[in-house]
Amino acid sequence: MKKNQLEIACFNYESALIAQANGADRIELCENMKLGGTTPNSILVVKVRESINIKMHVIIRPRGGDFVYSDEELTEMKQDIKQYKKLGVDGFVFGILKENGKVNKKQNKELVHLAHPLSCTFHRAFDVVKNPEKSLEDVIDCGFKTILTSGQGVNVEEGIFALERLQELAGDRIEIMPGGGLRSSNIKLLQEKLDLTFYHSSAITDNSETANPEEIKELCNFL
Repeated sequence: MKKNQLEIACFNYESALIAQANGADRIELCENMKLGGTTPNSILVVKVRESINIKMHVIIRPRGGDFVYSDEELTEMKQDIKQYKKLGVDGFVFGILKENGKVNKKQNKELVHLAHPLSCTFHRAFDVVKNPEKSLEDVIDCGFKTILTSGQGVNVEEGIFALERLQELAGDRIEIMPGGGLRSSNIKLLQEKLDLTFYHSSAITDNSETANPEEIKELCNFL
């Protein structure tokens, strides 16, 4: 990758159209913003895929709350990956932990294998792992291509030094994608510390669940 790129978290159809129209390189499609994003329904996935031509990753998260899943929930996640692979998505976003705060390598590897050859992003479950440096190695070992993280801070500004350290440790083995409170007002701060990467934002600037086109344009201006 020779330049910074932008992924927009889209919680509805309108946001996906806005993201493409205003310069985003990729979207992460999900639903239920108040729960932090959950698996979108198949009707929405089809509708968005038919309407945009930029890359589209889909979150696979059966519910809000923690990132420890039952066998039934894991089966549901597998079924969603199988179904959405057939619908022409470009990648998946998920993350499974153990109750002790470690990465669940067995379950994550099963999903990464199922998603192959599509790329997988380990999402912000990373922000609650007990040992980020060990977890980085575990996530790489599972076969993920990207980690979406705020650097374990409340937002990317608070986690900026951890993001810098993670990127340093990761090298070219995995991409560290800053996300969590990322806006046009603070992206420059991150760019001063980080190497070229993907940036992740919902670009929502009001109480709605829809991306703001002007905010996406502003973010793109900094890339």
